Amino acid sequence: MPPEIRRIVTGHNAQGKAIVLYDGIVPTASARPGAQRGSLWSSVGFPLNNDGAEDEALREVGTTIDGGTVFRFVSFEPGNAPRMHRTDSTDYAIVMSGEIDMVLDDDVTVHVKAGDVIVQRGTIHNWLNHGTEPCVIAFILIAAKPVEVGGQVLHAQG
Repeated sequence: MPPEIRRIVTGHNAQGKAIVLYDGIVPTASARPGAQRGSLWSSVGFPLNNDGAEDEALREVGTTIDGGTVFRFVSFEPGNAPRMHRTDSTDYAIVMSGEIDMVLDDDVTVHVKAGDVIVQRGTIHNWLNHGTEPCVIAFILIAAKPVEVGGQVLHAQG
């Protein structure tokens, strides 16, 4: 069962006063077998534009957005399907509940739990829940140029 995450988005009325534009439970969709995700917000371009009242969580996005940001959460069920991948982004990840293994190249595995924070910088990785409870992670993915190591560009994959 995916978590119920309440999202509150502020903005301005016609007089410039702060108001709540959106307040509700975020719908979820399947991210892969054993994982559900919900879109919290997205943006394109820097600096960000705080004008208007459009719900930017409704924008169709992939894992990331070129020249933008994606804010989402993913709930990984025990025994979730693997997905080794790399993104052209810097990812801020906050483990909100549960525990999970972050798997890197050569099966390097780091066990993380609620309260832990990961800064992932264009690395190949996977999330595997070997526990008995779901693990919920909030992700803020910020567009970045592809990593270059020794003159070789490591492009997004997976």
